[in-house]
Amino acid sequence: MGAGGRRDDERMRRIGPAVALFFLSPLVAEFLLGDFTFVMLPMLLILAPLYGGAAVVVRELVRRTNRGWPSMIVLGLAYGVLEEGVITQSLFDPGYAGAHLLDDGFVPALGIAVPWTLFVLTLHTVWSIGVPIALVEEASVRRTVPWLRTPGLVVVLVLLALGAFGTTMFSYSSDHFIAPWPQLAAVVVIVALLVTVAFRIPAGGMVARDGRGVAPGAWVVFGVVVVAGALFMGTKWLPDAAGVPAMLTAFVLAGVTLATWSRRAGWDGRHRLAAAAGALVTYGWNSFFMEALAGGGPVLTPLSRAVFAGAALVLILVVARRLRRSPAQPAMAVTVRQ
Repeated sequence: MGAGGRRDDERMRRIGPAVALFFLSPLVAEFLLGDFTFVMLPMLLILAPLYGGAAVVVRELVRRTNRGWPSMIVLGLAYGVLEEGVITQSLFDPGYAGAHLLDDGFVPALGIAVPWTLFVLTLHTVWSIGVPIALVEEASVRRTVPWLRTPGLVVVLVLLALGAFGTTMFSYSSDHFIAPWPQLAAVVVIVALLVTVAFRIPAGGMVARDGRGVAPGAWVVFGVVVVAGALFMGTKWLPDAAGVPAMLTAFVLAGVTLATWSRRAGWDGRHRLAAAAGALVTYGWNSFFMEALAGGGPVLTPLSRAVFAGAALVLILVVARRLRRSPAQPAMAVTVRQ
């Protein structure tokens, strides 16, 4: 192979994961969720700048500053607040998409419905941002280093801005709703605070071990995430008085256990994949309980959801195979890169 060929190969190894993440994020966020059928896959070109652009930017900023998953999660939440609070304004719009999202658990003083706010922000934090990043990173040999140089990151930022602008215009054209300025200002302040928190988390990408034994098996991690996911998604069938506490319980179950286990000796790519796989499986089964798609019909809708759920399982198996074929990394006694 000549010098030019080697450079091209190196470039693809470097930017290939970023391209994969750019398209995987909307695939998980919208198609695996059950919002679209497979005949609408060309919509990826419309959805990717916003979803994929955000996922790539979050991941690159975190890895460029040598931070880890705590910062990734906080920035994912910041993205969710910005999208739903300013771009689509679904947190405040009582007529958004005709879905009556604010009918249950509405708090007049805040102008939001607590169940919808908790639900949609979790969707973005976990599934739009966290899960796609985790899957692509585990499939990459450059898991904790930046994939893009500055020009590439600038291009993605421009695409993200275009995606945000286009989505904002589309949302406004649907019902011409604009939230009161105090609500929009509050969202901007919250986003700024979350971004500040994300970058106040100590850099170094290293997490100290807590000295309390070893991490459990990957299947245990998978099981906990599946149970937490079932509890979270099951809140749609519960009254608000039970649904909100159930969501909070799911947050504590998944968040505390993963944060605790990830600090123990032996935590590695198998566990990170297990957590992402549990969340991906949750989206897969939940899609079959979503409302029927407009124009999907009684055959195309369940068929599409089965295809996307099957593709998710294949993706998990492909990443798992890649991890098995990778050289085992010895566990560190004191710290480990996350």
